[in-house]
Amino acid sequence: MFRGTHRHSLDSKGRLNIPARFRDWLSAHCDGQLVVTIDVQNQENERCLVAYPLPHWETVEQAIAALPSTNATARRFQRLFVGHSEELRLDSQSRILLSPNLRRFAGLEKDLVLVGQIHKFEIWDAARWDACQESWLADADDFAALGDLVL
Repeated sequence: MFRGTHRHSLDSKGRLNIPARFRDWLSAHCDGQLVVTIDVQNQENERCLVAYPLPHWETVEQAIAALPSTNATARRFQRLFVGHSEELRLDSQSRILLSPNLRRFAGLEKDLVLVGQIHKFEIWDAARWDACQESWLADADDFAALGDLVL
């Protein structure tokens, strides 16, 4: 399970050190293998990357493969979501190398925020995360529409 918000920095080669809590889970459950892709569900000003442990990605990929190939929306989604996916493995120093293509999509420069999302985690540019978080908190009344969550 991926929980919490963690601030990290990219090094000059585009490598990201994975937080200890995340890397411990990744090492124990999937030999440090994960898939990183773009988050196609966010608005342009909310662009980020999404990282899935390989076993969870395989389940997501099966669901995507089951989408009807005759549906234009499904094909666009597959092209973007699967087409940008990259299989990565933690290196000996618990880092992953984010490609220039992924970094460019999410506007990742130096300071990043990793946000746990239970079965996956998001990778955000820190300034973009801070701005979005403030906006979401200002609209917190919208959360009432989610119904009776047990909090």
